Amino acid sequence: MINPNLMQMVINASNDGIVVAEREGRETPVIYVNPAFERLTGYTLDEILYQDCRFLQTGDRDQPGLTVVRKAMREGTSCREILRNYRKDGTPFWNELSLSTLYNEADKLTYFIGVQKDVTLQVKAQQRVAQLEAELAEVKAELAALKAAAGSNKV
Repeated sequence: MINPNLMQMVINASNDGIVVAEREGRETPVIYVNPAFERLTGYTLDEILYQDCRFLQTGDRDQPGLTVVRKAMREGTSCREILRNYRKDGTPFWNELSLSTLYNEADKLTYFIGVQKDVTLQVKAQQRVAQLEAELAEVKAELAALKAAAGSNKV
């Protein structure tokens, strides 16, 4: 069995943000965040303690991934989704959230463990690739149209 002090050191040393929230009726207040979460978001534990993690989306709550996260929380299941979140200073970032559910056998309370990884660079690269593919398809269509026009002018 791992020593609780070692476990705390492992969690604190993680490069990914770790959040623990407790289900209280319909609410899920944050009861713990590790230092990586504080660095990732710019918020300190004291600023977000007992708040719901929804504050990270500010008004941006119509994201498809949030529907999956809400369903997993309702059903007590796990999921992995990429969400657009906002740092304390308002700058957006893309966050891969791995959500797990934990049941405490003693009091039957449900806890949610969120591991958050900043995937902003990967998402921006994917968006750029999609943009370049669309531009390339446009150029190919223009070339095809030019060739067709040039072919009909030869007659």
